[in-house]
Amino acid sequence: MDERGWSEYRLAKECGVSQSTISNIFNRNYQPSLASLEIICKSFGITLSQFFAEGCLVELTEEQYAFFKRWSTLSPEQKALLSDLVSQFK
Repeated sequence: MDERGWSEYRLAKECGVSQSTISNIFNRNYQPSLASLEIICKSFGITLSQFFAEGCLVELTEEQYAFFKRWSTLSPEQKALLSDLVSQFK
């Protein structure tokens, strides 16, 4: 909220929920449902996965996503060979 300069009131308006709901979430008096979290995430332009992810998030291009999707189907030996090949391009 701080990065956007939003108040609890503004977030509530963007999410379509009451300000008291947002206030309760931030004061830890209320545990929001997954549906409520999804609405809040949409207001911030992020997915639930991004919300729950730990560490640094990296946005992938379609090309990078396709590469990693193919990577996940490779055998350990194929991954090692490809890794060795890529390391030669430094």
